[in-house]
Amino acid sequence: MAGLAATLGRGAMSNPLADMELPDVIFCIGTNMTEAHPVAATRIKKALARGAKLITADPRRIGLADLADLYLPLRVGSDAALLLAMAHVIAREGLVDEGYVDERVAGGELFLDHVKQFTPEWAAGITELDPADIEKAALMFGGAQPGAIYYTLGITEHICGVDNVQSLGNLALITGNLGKVGGGVNPMRGQNNIQGAGDCGAIPNNYVGFQPVDDPAANEKFEAAYGRSIDTEKGITKVTALNECGKSIFGMLIDGENTVVSDPDRHHCEKALKALDFLVVVDIFMTETAEYADVVLPAAAWAETDGVQTNTERRVQRLRKAVDPPGEAKPDWWILSTLARRMGFQGFDYTHASQVFNEICELSTLYHGLDWDLIAEGEYQWPVPFKGHPGTPRLHEDGFVNGRGQLKLIAYRDPAEVIDDEFPVWLTTGRRLQSYHTRTQTGRAAGIDYLLAEETLEIHPDDVRKWGLQDGGFARMASRRGEVVIMVEATERSPRGTVFASFAFSETPVNVLTGGGYDPVTHTAEVKVCPVSLTPCEPPTKAKAGDGSVAAD
Repeated sequence: MAGLAATLGRGAMSNPLADMELPDVIFCIGTNMTEAHPVAATRIKKALARGAKLITADPRRIGLADLADLYLPLRVGSDAALLLAMAHVIAREGLVDEGYVDERVAGGELFLDHVKQFTPEWAAGITELDPADIEKAALMFGGAQPGAIYYTLGITEHICGVDNVQSLGNLALITGNLGKVGGGVNPMRGQNNIQGAGDCGAIPNNYVGFQPVDDPAANEKFEAAYGRSIDTEKGITKVTALNECGKSIFGMLIDGENTVVSDPDRHHCEKALKALDFLVVVDIFMTETAEYADVVLPAAAWAETDGVQTNTERRVQRLRKAVDPPGEAKPDWWILSTLARRMGFQGFDYTHASQVFNEICELSTLYHGLDWDLIAEGEYQWPVPFKGHPGTPRLHEDGFVNGRGQLKLIAYRDPAEVIDDEFPVWLTTGRRLQSYHTRTQTGRAAGIDYLLAEETLEIHPDDVRKWGLQDGGFARMASRRGEVVIMVEATERSPRGTVFASFAFSETPVNVLTGGGYDPVTHTAEVKVCPVSLTPCEPPTKAKAGDGSVAAD
């Protein structure tokens, strides 16, 4: 969100999902859409059937690579180098939309001078791509009318995640592909309400509607609404919070997140939670994180409560309760409101989810024209600034909210940790079609679990032989933070020198290994790049899920 907000003024998908079927050229980078967003990916398949061209950039030969007209198997962590070189070629070959840049973009002359140094040959030395393929990608996208960009966590989960996103914004700006049907820069959100969570202020530096907490006008507005003075200092991120456990933070509430399995540097996370005097976890299952809690409050699941979610295309949608929650389970809003009242806070006298949402609409610049009844059919995409406004399927059609699009002068940075003699193999992580996130739900469903009963490490067959491993055997994988034992899967999906595993299995806690660095702006962990070593070993003794231990042979 931060990268797009600084470049384009809105930290969200610029175009509706229906536009996925319309581009001349589609550029997918850092997104394994056929596995992580399989329904949305059908629209890309329709576009290709219509005649659109697809560029796929990913270290692994994912499903989108097999569909691509041009596949770029770049080295993990080298995305910015590729994007800088593509901008170089677009500028060199006269493919910049000069009229669009002159009218709607700031910093054009400075940016075009900046990218002169980033040749395809320079980028090839970093990305390990053929310079000719970099040229081809730039010419394809630069000549597209329109061209669309799609990305996911493969771009953002790096120490340079903001740089990567802003580099994509740069490409779209210089080619005039923003505010255009079938174009845009489009993040595919990693979970169903990530966009909505940000919209509603679940970010330490924003009120609802992405209104900065240090903006005097916004602060005055919220102080008037809540009848109290509000500190203008930005809140802390989860990274900082975990670092401060047992130091300046002694109590914590974790709601709907399995931190122990999903966060990097698992040992650090476990140590942090143990250092707390008091931990409350709100969840629908007894997760690995909940096992560390002093109190677990049972939450209602999605079909057991009324509410609202905003999806990846900014569409605001009602959720309707189908059944009553079991036992003592309650909706999250009820739990948090009740806790607040018990602690003596005013303003939490909600009796229904509609009251929470209507308050958000009253205070949000993005939702101001909405209310509980208006979103009954999911017809609106924000911003909806006033009652009667039809919503905004495409952002930036009439200009940028910050006046002009901002070209950013990005420079390539190596990952926080690079391979060396001790850790000579690149590990990258991601999601699999058969499991959802940390398997909190899918790992407990017998009808699904058989599809992916155990985590494997994808390794190129040549590397399996080179490193003395066996397909179906086991390897001890170690990083600077720890080690795990994992089953070997020989597959050409992984390039030579790079291996892949998901972070879904607590029994094979790959997050023990990751966490070498964080983006300085967002504090997003670099979980897509982690140098490791691999040695053959015997099958592990299975650890009990959730006990915080690592399988050992």
